[in-house]
Amino acid sequence: MWRHGDVLIAPLGAIPGKAVRLAHTVLARGEVTGHSHRILERSAADLWELGGSLYLKVTADKVTVVHQEHAPITLPRGSYRVWIQREYTPATVRRVAD
Repeated sequence: MWRHGDVLIAPLGAIPGKAVRLAHTVLARGEVTGHSHRILERSAADLWELGGSLYLKVTADKVTVVHQEHAPITLPRGSYRVWIQREYTPATVRRVAD
């Protein structure tokens, strides 16, 4: 399992069959700063979505997840589930804003 700022990435056996492939590899966009968690080597991975959940398939030996405010991390070939972490307040549960 990997954490990259407010993005959590966990290994997965396979991408769900009904998931839709997205045309980008941006895992999350910062709502405040406009920065993004993204795959540096775009052609080395595919991003998928199903029911509001994101899935990542790394098709090369490895890819790099980058963000302007965090050190890069490397993911090996495989399938992953991607979550945007949430924060709890007594009033509500909300997405962590970057």
